[in-house]
Amino acid sequence: MDTKAFKRSLQHSENYHRKGFGKEAEVATMMQDEYQSNLVQQIRDNNYTLKRGDVTIRLAEAFGFCWGVERAVAMAYETRQHFPTEKIWITNEIIHNPSVNQRLREMNVGFIEVTAGAKDFSVVNSGDVVILPAFGASVEEMQLLNDKGCKIVDTTCPWVSKVWNTVEKHKKGEYTSIIHGKYQHEETIATSSFAGKYLIVLNLEQAEYVTGYILNGGDATEFMTKFSRACSVGFNPDKDLEQVGIANQTTMLKSETEQIGKLFERTMMRKYGPSVLNQHFQSFNTICDATQERQDAMFELVEQKLDLMVVIGGFNSSNTTHLQEIAENKHLPSYHIDSAARISDRGIEHRLLSGNLQVTENWLPDGAITIGVTSGASTPDVVVADVVEKIFALKTLATVN
Repeated sequence: MDTKAFKRSLQHSENYHRKGFGKEAEVATMMQDEYQSNLVQQIRDNNYTLKRGDVTIRLAEAFGFCWGVERAVAMAYETRQHFPTEKIWITNEIIHNPSVNQRLREMNVGFIEVTAGAKDFSVVNSGDVVILPAFGASVEEMQLLNDKGCKIVDTTCPWVSKVWNTVEKHKKGEYTSIIHGKYQHEETIATSSFAGKYLIVLNLEQAEYVTGYILNGGDATEFMTKFSRACSVGFNPDKDLEQVGIANQTTMLKSETEQIGKLFERTMMRKYGPSVLNQHFQSFNTICDATQERQDAMFELVEQKLDLMVVIGGFNSSNTTHLQEIAENKHLPSYHIDSAARISDRGIEHRLLSGNLQVTENWLPDGAITIGVTSGASTPDVVVADVVEKIFALKTLATVN
């Protein structure tokens, strides 16, 4: 399938919408009321610091809603206003934040359910409105919805679209796309659907395995077992790794994406020589600015004198997980939560990097403490404010008792 031609055709369809519906001002006021916070703005204005009693909060200098997320949510709000009576569906969570997704459910937006490991589009009828989330949607999903005669509202983040364009370039030059990402993540599923040949590597360790195979050969059966769910149909490691291009899931750890790109560049140069490197290796910068800014701010924050770190974001949010990873690598006590409801007088329920939830008691030290706080790109300021207020209340209660 010519995915580029299909996308071009879709974008010229009268059923396709990507620029909103002219209700920006009205929606902006709604979102400000629902998602922004005077307390968080106060902390920003006070050099990202707030002290009450013996608790000091230090906020990262880049956190929370990014432009792409804010745009996607605003377009979803506009869609409901523009189509007040139509049935509206969304192919996935609009963003990885439970409170925002719940708000859309309250606005009578239906979420496509997964049945037996696949999305059930049988509920969608011709003329229904379908929102594509910030992470995008696969070519197959878009084609299905187009064939059904749906009105499509595409909120895909432009940074994600930039990655799609990159893998299209790889495909045109017959390069295999090496995608740094999580094969089961909806963004990577969408990106791989635009690729020709592709291989998805989760981390530097997997990338080193692949580059070792490129240089030294190996057991093809073992290779395919390892990447059975993370490669294109008919992938052959002995033929399909002669020309490679680098792409990434936009929410991955920036430093690791860069390391992986440099590793493959060195590998192809070593195998084929510098004079023909461009015939075997392609790399374009597809690291999202917002992801990079939040990670850079987190690296700066954990260098300060902190007693612990609170990272706020959806438990299925990749970019939030990588912020937590930065704190863990610094050996700083840190807690990834998705809302203030995870904090109680009994302890804090938080997500470990393994994905498991754990309740930790006595997590707030006695006496004067300094707490670092950040949030993922899908987290509204009001959620951050709720967490900060909960921490202040707990410490005050502990002092009284």
